Amino acid sequence: MALSLYGMYGYTRDTWRGETAPNRVTWGLWGFLGLVSFGVELQQHVGIAAYMTLILGIIPFVVISASFHNEKSVWQIGTFDIVCGAASLVGVGFWIFVNQPTVALVAFCVADHIAALPTVRKSWIAPETESPQAFLMGVINCLITILTLDEITTAGALFPGVIVYTDILIWALLVTNMGPRVRSRRAKQVA
Repeated sequence: MALSLYGMYGYTRDTWRGETAPNRVTWGLWGFLGLVSFGVELQQHVGIAAYMTLILGIIPFVVISASFHNEKSVWQIGTFDIVCGAASLVGVGFWIFVNQPTVALVAFCVADHIAALPTVRKSWIAPETESPQAFLMGVINCLITILTLDEITTAGALFPGVIVYTDILIWALLVTNMGPRVRSRRAKQVA
């Protein structure tokens, strides 16, 4: 949890300063889904690892709050963001009608990953508007969380595992600056 708090401190600070522009659709859904997943993990008796999920539910709301402080910290929401947000909420709706905690957790993980797609896209289009440290800390945090499990179960490992995958993808796009490099290479080939 300390690693997540450290990573998000930097992300929140950068957002407050206007150096990072979080996608409010992604971060809002991450917060909501994190809190709901925490509840599901408590029902599944995951144990102390569930508290990592709680932190992952609270921190996004802190980031969103910081984004209202500086007008440079606002990422323009488009159709893609809204479609991903709606699809993510469909996953939450699926949970309401399913009376199986594990199936609900899977639905949440899918919804969480769909919620991340606007930030994945933004990391490809404008990596300079993101802070890679937060995503690297998320990877380390979730890997440690998985290692704390007495037994690797779907209930205990799925949510942190999806976060590891998503955060590695976002971090790699940011650190490699891949989107702008690919677009620059294509522009040179066309010219």
